[in-house]
Amino acid sequence: MRTLEHARIPELPNPYFGKVRDCYDLPDGRRILISSDRISAFDRILAAIPYKGQVLTQTARYWFDQTADIAANHVLAYPDPNVVIGQRLTILPVEMIVRGYLAGTTGTSILTLYKQGQRQMYGHTMPDGLRDNQPLDQAILTPTSKAFDGGHDEPLTAKDIVAQGLVTQAQWDEMAAKSLSLFARGQKIAAERGLILADTKYEFGVDAAGNILLADEIHTPDSSRYWLVDGYEAALRDGTRPPSFDKDVIRAWVAARCDPYHDPIPEIPAEMIEQTAQVYIKAYEAITGQVFVPDQTGATPLDRIRANLTPFFTA
Repeated sequence: MRTLEHARIPELPNPYFGKVRDCYDLPDGRRILISSDRISAFDRILAAIPYKGQVLTQTARYWFDQTADIAANHVLAYPDPNVVIGQRLTILPVEMIVRGYLAGTTGTSILTLYKQGQRQMYGHTMPDGLRDNQPLDQAILTPTSKAFDGGHDEPLTAKDIVAQGLVTQAQWDEMAAKSLSLFARGQKIAAERGLILADTKYEFGVDAAGNILLADEIHTPDSSRYWLVDGYEAALRDGTRPPSFDKDVIRAWVAARCDPYHDPIPEIPAEMIEQTAQVYIKAYEAITGQVFVPDQTGATPLDRIRANLTPFFTA
């Protein structure tokens, strides 16, 4: 009853349904972004996790506040714990992925590529002899093209991105500088809370005046890989996955049981769903230093969201 599998609201105009968010464009240039409880990985929806949407929205809210001096963002208001009213942007078709560690499980992650024998990736050269999940000498950008049509994201170099006309050189330079600065701020604050921000992704968009704004979300358990400082060194020494606060919990479970890019996804047990919900809640509390208070008003989360968004309904 407290899981938001979707936020399909017919009274709202111009819908766009993404992997995790259900969005509506208002005639005045604002966009409604509703975070569902869907969990996405391997370019697929895996399950719905209770309270995940609220955790994502409120975690991103914390980080937008913490980084507004580095990058202006799209946020205008928060009418509901799962909802952001944002400025509608033209989203730039590049995901700015920043990595501080040799990690990952997806086909485009640097650890996966490294284990396949690749040493040239995303315009960077990796030395031989690196261990799983060890820190890189410095954070690197590993951008991918953003697949708006449900296709697979593609790994690119900075030169590829500009050469293909996805963004201009000036746009790339600004996005790259802001991404690395945001990541450095995120790592610093995470370390103060006993966490390691191993990697993350940022999305940017352009407003009507041509300004580049930070969009979507920032430093959430969905967009980022967090590890606990306690236990990291032992995991690195043993070659095991560091204790984490991210959706690798479910990703690793699925990847161990099938080829998630091609095979049917096995049914995820209820106890795994509950465990993952607790991971997201604990992540929120560890990241922000605040107690998570689930909003249980309304008969269901969708009923509550509909009520809070009534002023935005079309006539």
